[in-house]
Parts: sequence; C-alpha cells; structure tokens
Amino acid sequence: MAWKRQGMLWRDMGSHLPTVLALLAPLATAVNATDTSSPPAEIRHLARTILAEQVAIPSTFDLGTAEAARRLAERFLAAGLAAEDVTLLAQTEEKVNLIVRLRGRGPAKPVLFLTHLDVVDVDPDEWTVEPFALTERDGYFYGRGTLDIKCEVADLAANLIRLHREGFTPNRDILVAFTADEEAGSAETNGVRFLLDQHRELLDVAWVINTDAGGGQIEQGRRMRLPVQTAEKVYLSFEVEARGAGGHSSMPDDDNAVLRLAAGLARLADFRFPARLNPTTRAFFGRLAEQHPGQLRDDLLAASLSPADPEAIERLSSNPFYNATLRTTCAATMLAASRAENALPVQATATLQCRLLPGDDPAEVRTALEERIADPLIRVTATREPVLSEPSPLDPEIFKAVEAIAAEMWPQVPVLPVMDVWSTDGAQLRRAGLPVYGVMGLFFDIHDNRSHGADERILVDAFYESVEFMYRLMKRLTAGG
Repeated sequence: MAWKRQGMLWRDMGSHLPTVLALLAPLATAVNATDTSSPPAEIRHLARTILAEQVAIPSTFDLGTAEAARRLAERFLAAGLAAEDVTLLAQTEEKVNLIVRLRGRGPAKPVLFLTHLDVVDVDPDEWTVEPFALTERDGYFYGRGTLDIKCEVADLAANLIRLHREGFTPNRDILVAFTADEEAGSAETNGVRFLLDQHRELLDVAWVINTDAGGGQIEQGRRMRLPVQTAEKVYLSFEVEARGAGGHSSMPDDDNAVLRLAAGLARLADFRFPARLNPTTRAFFGRLAEQHPGQLRDDLLAASLSPADPEAIERLSSNPFYNATLRTTCAATMLAASRAENALPVQATATLQCRLLPGDDPAEVRTALEERIADPLIRVTATREPVLSEPSPLDPEIFKAVEAIAAEMWPQVPVLPVMDVWSTDGAQLRRAGLPVYGVMGLFFDIHDNRSHGADERILVDAFYESVEFMYRLMKRLTAGG
C-alpha cells in the first residue's frame, strides 16, 4: 500500500517542516484571557443579521441553496460591490453557488476563502427551539447551521462588506466562494466539484482558506488550541457481499449467506492497518504533547519522532481519535440480507465505511480487506470513486499569519497543524493541485459538538471573536496591515 511509499511523500512535503516548527512557539498552558477584541458594533450587528437571515433559510439537500446564495448576492450589491464581482453560478435551479471578488492590486494570485451554504436536514421534534430560526439563549446562538457552517457564511460576508466599506485595497484579489451541497457527498451536485469542472479559471488561486475545517478547541471552559487543517482522510466505502443457495428457512443447510458474511466480518474485528505518520501528524503529536502530562505526553512525543516508537504507537492506538490519526480505518456500519424472516437469503451484504490516510491506494486497501476476510466466495467492491488528495505543504506564511493573530487575541493558545479524520470540500481542491488550509477562528467545546445534531449551537462571544479573527486574517494574508 501507499504506506510503503511514505519516504516519497515526506520528501515532497518535508522541506517546509523545520521552518514551520520554528514558527510555532513552545506551547504554554492555555488560558481563558483574550484581548477582548471584537468587531465594531455595526459589524457585530451586520454579522448577526446575516447569520439570522441564513439560518432562517432551510438550505437542505432537497430545498437547495438558491435562496441563500441570492440573498447574499443582494446584500453585496446593496453594499456597493460591483455587479461583475458578484457572480451567481447555478448548477440547477435549486443548486446555486456564489463567488464574490474584492479586487486588489498587483500580479499575485488571489486568496480564496471557502464556505458552504447547505445544511443537514432536521427532525424538529428533537429540537427544543425552532431549527430554522436564530435563537439567542444563555450565551449561545441556536439554529441549524450555526456551527456547520453558516457562522462562517456570515463571518466572511460581513468581513467582505467591512473591507469594502473601509476602502481596503489588498495586494491581490480576495475571493470568497459560497457553495452548494458539501454535506451531500455527491459528485453530481457538489458545488466545489461543479466549479472545478465548469469554472476552473475562477479557482486559479495561491491558497484556499477552508473555513469548514480547523477551529478553536475548548475543554472544560478553557481555550486549549487552534488547529489548522493541512490534510484530511479519504472517504471510501466498500460493499462486502456473500452469496448462498437460498431456500426455505425450515430446511437450512451450510450454505448460508448471512453466516458466511458474519464469519468474514469477524475476521476483520481485530484487524488494523499499519500506522503511518506524515509531517502534519508528526507535528500535531509533537505540539499536542506539551498539553498533556506523564505517559501520554511521552507517547505523543515518541509518536512525533522518525521512526516512531512502536510501543508508544500501540498505547496511543487504544484511543479512537489517536488511532484514526495514525492509520487507515474501516468500520462495519450497515447490514442487509433476506427480505423475509422465513427465507434463507441468496445474498447478504455489509457496508464497510473506510477513511484512508492521504496517499493510500484504494485498490491496495481492498486487497488487504479481502486477504483478511479470507473467503473467495465473499466479494469486496468499492461503492464509488474516492476523492484522493495529498496533504498540503506546511506553508510558513499561512502558519505565521494564524500564529500572529492568535497571539493577539488568545495569548498562549497554540496553533498546530492537524489532519482531520473526516472529510470536507478541501479534498476536492487539493486533488486539483491547490494548497488548502482549514482555518476557522470560532472556538467550540469539543465535548459538546452538536454539528448535524439537535439544538446545534455556538457561543455568542466566540462567534463575534471569529468574525474579528477572520477580518485580521484576510488583511494579513493580503498585506493590508
């Protein structure tokens, strides 16, 4: 598999690593204190108004993003942006994307800021508030999309308008893409895929700042760290199928598809892919170590070395998150067999939902599963073509900018690179050769993440801080002060 070719991957990415590690100052204990920086009152009001407006629009897969995109476009035009810089790009009547440009000077390629307009559907009976209305209660904003990710829709929109009002001229164009169907996972409707296929010239940019990744982490009421996502795992599902003769359940025989499938899955129960680290995950473990005591600290440090200590890797693998960071994983998630309880199934299937490390070969992952199942009568088939993407280089310019702003706003809260174990639209853009960095200034409690769930919410103060953070980042990356 691709972990056998890890040296090639490290050579491609490793040249930036020493510089980045030097930029990331030694970690200190996180503190609650900030410089209380917040946008001016009129920008706070604007950001809240846009958030409320966007949350009120049920931009689910079925209803689409057309209203959300058009409402934003009207705001930008009303704020005085030129019509040629506010572009609605419709895939269908319901699936609409919006790209807005703040024009700069000089020949440098633009910076693209990315967010998505769609949200996951809801069951209103599970909510204690109206899902599609912004509710402020007990220091939180509630509503579908407040965390994933209409907070960043409002953040980016308010800041574009703020920069325009200020007469700010960046040293390169600033682009913001508000896209459709990130949540759907469908190549046919995905907005970023559509833009790459049909409007590639709009995405000729120096960097992509993906606000649907990263984000500040709170634990026990304290701001602990601000990750920057530079890599993400590859989403890939396999169908595992066993077949049998079928027949009446009153006359069972040894040729039972359900039992054959169960035996094959049982052989996967204790199977683990080899651990493999890349520059992002090594730096992540090294930075994280300084926030933990004792054996865990020692193990995180040992995992950050090359070669990593096998005993440390084994101990870390007992933690589901660290395990998912260390290796490709596959989990059985769905089962299907006979349609009647008195009929022996001709076919029994299971779904294995895999998350591949960047650089892994899907065909080799499938071969490893087949070898472990060890039954030639069980077939393993990928359900769709995966979006393969390599990690982005640990670019010192990006990290220096985020580190400087974090130091201003949240002293002693460390910035560290991270590989997400889930997936975003960043994978589509990395696959197209664009460097992508998941950066979001919103802090949230990692033990109370209600994204996609009932009573989704964000801290009110954290929302306003994130607006100020992104304003400073947009200016810093475009030499605006």
